[in-house]
Amino acid sequence: MKIGKQARRDAKALFTACIVNGLLDENRVRQAVSAVIGGKPRGYAAILSQFLRLVKLDIEKRTAMVESAAQLSDSLIASVNTSLAQRYGPGLGVSFVVNPALIGGLRVKVGSDVFDGTVQARLNELAGGM
Repeated sequence: MKIGKQARRDAKALFTACIVNGLLDENRVRQAVSAVIGGKPRGYAAILSQFLRLVKLDIEKRTAMVESAAQLSDSLIASVNTSLAQRYGPGLGVSFVVNPALIGGLRVKVGSDVFDGTVQARLNELAGGM
């Protein structure tokens, strides 16, 4: 579905209205969607489609996945959480996953940002350079 400029502007305005203290407020999102569905303004389907896209992008930006080859110690988990909170701000949901294929190191993915400091990535770099 092609989304027009006005629908994009309206969706952005809705999204901005749902931000409280720099974070997306789930209750305001529900209220905004209900108001648009109830009012059915012109092009409301396109507005809701764009609004959903903006909400999904915000959720991705606020979700981090940390992969490691072995279970991390509590102190290292706290350190990683602190570093990520400093870089990305409050409200970041962090999940830790063990992936033995990484051999060692950490891979951190937040939204579209990927920081790969794993041994497996280094080995792949060396193999590609030959």
